Amino acid sequence: MNESIKKKIDDLIEKNNICLFMKGTPEVPQCGFSLAVSNILKHLQVDFVGINVLDDNEIRQGIKDYSDWPTIPQLYVKKKFVGGCDIVKDMYEKGELQKILKA
Repeated sequence: MNESIKKKIDDLIEKNNICLFMKGTPEVPQCGFSLAVSNILKHLQVDFVGINVLDDNEIRQGIKDYSDWPTIPQLYVKKKFVGGCDIVKDMYEKGELQKILKA
């Protein structure tokens, strides 16, 4: 991975407690999976930053390399990769996501 892209991603994750790399924005998601994760975070009334990977192809591919995870969206909480849509939904249903967000 390009070092400048890695630094850009590091900075985004470092500066934002809850960071969602998604297709589109929290206000206008561009895919159903990004919509689902964004809606869960909104439902939990969490302050989060949505990073629109469609605005930057280097970030779009870079985040997949960074996390070694092939799909978008990707949720980071306190600099830690949580997972994609299925994992976030499962954690939400089990109450695990709420615990991570409150910790």
